[in-house]
Amino acid sequence: MQEADSFFARVYDVVRKIPSGKCVAYGQIAWMLGTPRAARQVGWAMRKCPEELPWQRVVKSDGSIAGGSYAELRRALLEAEGVPFLPDGRVDLPACRWDGEE
Repeated sequence: MQEADSFFARVYDVVRKIPSGKCVAYGQIAWMLGTPRAARQVGWAMRKCPEELPWQRVVKSDGSIAGGSYAELRRALLEAEGVPFLPDGRVDLPACRWDGEE
């Protein structure tokens, strides 16, 4: 369990740094952490993400918004930040992808 807690903490450290108006994909966070095949584990971490972090800025690799019943809230928060969307409702990741630079 301690290993998972450590991984989750590392995920949250990345999420904390995502600037307003930018988004990243689950797999991109895994890659940033040096664990490129751990996108699913990033998703697990995000299910328990502290509310004070910008959790809405993490999306699927195709720009789809995850979050089940929170998907509409996530979209509204992203729209308020000026995140661009494609006509089909996905985030326009090429236009707003965060590269990890602060």
